[in-house]
Amino acid sequence: MPWRTTAPRAAITAPVATISDVRRELRPTLRLAVPIVVGQVSQMLIGLTDTAFIGRLGAVPLAAAAFTQGIFGMFYVVGIGLLFGPGVFTAQDHGARDDAACVSWLRHGRVLAVAVSVSGFVVLASLSTQFARFGQPPEVIAIVRPFFLLVAASLVPALIFQVQRQFAEAVGHAWGPMLIILFDVALNAFLNWVLVFGHLGFAAHGLIGSGVATLLARVFAVLALACWLRYSSRFSQFRAAAWTGWQRIKFTRLVRLGLPAGVMLLFETGAFSASALMMGWLGAVPLAAHQIALSCASLTFMIPLGLSHAVSVRIGRARGEGRIEAVRAIGLGALLAGLVAMAPFAGFFSLAGGFITGSFTSDHAVATLASRLLLAAAVFQTFDGAQVISVGALRGLTDARVPAAFTFAAYWLLSLPLGYALAFHTTLGPLGLWLGLAAGLATAAVSLGLRFLHKTRTA
Repeated sequence: MPWRTTAPRAAITAPVATISDVRRELRPTLRLAVPIVVGQVSQMLIGLTDTAFIGRLGAVPLAAAAFTQGIFGMFYVVGIGLLFGPGVFTAQDHGARDDAACVSWLRHGRVLAVAVSVSGFVVLASLSTQFARFGQPPEVIAIVRPFFLLVAASLVPALIFQVQRQFAEAVGHAWGPMLIILFDVALNAFLNWVLVFGHLGFAAHGLIGSGVATLLARVFAVLALACWLRYSSRFSQFRAAAWTGWQRIKFTRLVRLGLPAGVMLLFETGAFSASALMMGWLGAVPLAAHQIALSCASLTFMIPLGLSHAVSVRIGRARGEGRIEAVRAIGLGALLAGLVAMAPFAGFFSLAGGFITGSFTSDHAVATLASRLLLAAAVFQTFDGAQVISVGALRGLTDARVPAAFTFAAYWLLSLPLGYALAFHTTLGPLGLWLGLAAGLATAAVSLGLRFLHKTRTA
């Protein structure tokens, strides 16, 4: 089969993708993307729920949550990047109707997830002893460590869940993980209500209670999904497939795809984490406002992120089926859908910023600054969607090294220096940091989109 032997970085030559081709391929992409998007939004609602509850405790606990989520988010997203391989390779082998290989990718992926997540927790726990070196407000450092350790521990179930979820999506069963995550959101909100403020006979644990709620909710999700994969009749054909044993080559292939993907996400999330640290240099109020605005932008980002996962699966499956002519149409259709989806959110952030941020906190200074930051978020919404969908399309082609270089240049050579200059050497302050992020996202969107067009250039 030519797709199975083609070099990963070789360009694809295929007939020109017509409007009819794009429209035809968009329908199955959207069918796959809808439950993934709902699941992604629901996953994000866990963090948003935490922010909403913690915001009622005051600016300092909210700033502590922002500091924690900024660092944890970098490890979490990089971990997801390192674990992209099981989903991509499962989709390819599912397209080739190789059930035994699909199961093998799931098992190897779980082992890799344990290794990555436990290593990540150890690093996070070590970092928690060095918070005084981060230049954050002393009142934030005084309360953050117990909450930070609880959220850090949730990295283990969160990453194992991602591998299991990618497997289910790659073999065409995306609705199960979505329903589990939806229930998990409700569970997390309930546990926050009980443990943060003290209900049903429990003491009020404040910030620590929110950390416990997040950990328990993520443990529930990974166990529920594991049980569904183990006992549901939908996966009986995979359970019946012969186990081929542990293979070093499979771990090697997972790492070869996951490592550059993880590095690429490290560059992006590291830029946002660095911006959170710089916000802390400006004070607790800017850091709290940054957390609110970033939570809102991250929520809408789940739509193109879901499309990104869907386009990875569909392009990987097309490779397994040998459908060369469909690849560019799949990618272009997803890009078009992402652009259409993000435009209304940009307008909503521009027109209703005060209403949105006021629902998170009663602190007028925090809400006002957060609404200004949402104006910058409105600018980069479209670019953010385009860049992540392009990344997904390239990931389906197992192309990760060059995109990693593009993202390094966009975020670390342009975005952060520009944001720092605007924030600390002009009157823009916190808004300058966000305008720098917008410039980096725009650069990444253009360069990655052109990369996909080059990789799928016509004959």
